[in-house]
Amino acid sequence: MKLDNATIASCLRSAATALAVLFLIAWTEQVVSHPVHRSPPLKDPKTHQAVREMSQHAQRKELEEDTSIRLMPRASADQNHMEICCLHANILNFYLNNILHKYSYEHPSMHQLKTDLHRVSEDLQDQGCNLTHYHNHRHTVEFRRKLEKMEGVRGINKAVGEIDILFTYLHDYCEAPKPFANATNDADNDN
Repeated sequence: MKLDNATIASCLRSAATALAVLFLIAWTEQVVSHPVHRSPPLKDPKTHQAVREMSQHAQRKELEEDTSIRLMPRASADQNHMEICCLHANILNFYLNNILHKYSYEHPSMHQLKTDLHRVSEDLQDQGCNLTHYHNHRHTVEFRRKLEKMEGVRGINKAVGEIDILFTYLHDYCEAPKPFANATNDADNDN
């Protein structure tokens, strides 16, 4: 019996070790996956075009005095891509919940664009962006403060006019960078 218990204990230790290694591999893959892989609408030229058209449509409605105001925070060089991505994913969520539904009847492609932007938001959350973590970030608070100061339709038009800036940040920062080895190989191939 003691031999059997020792054999069982050895097998259980081996199984536990193997399970721990598998959990570590899964955790490492999840950590390495950040920054996130680009959401399909971020790659779609039709979505880019719809964002550009929507932005231009709203900008034509802006008052002259509003053209010098910028609501969208600028990305800071000391932030990593994932932080910038998730910060702007939080702002995108604010757009979806507080801005775009107030502008819905203003543009014919709004329904499809909102669908695409919802998909981007969901993809970013699935990839690890914790939107509530960035709710009180200074850039998010500054964005909301400037928007509130502009009040009503004027603020909504300004925000929609800057949706192209938001989309550009999401496009540029919410993608896993190329591995260094590939970048080096690509540079070697260019010569």
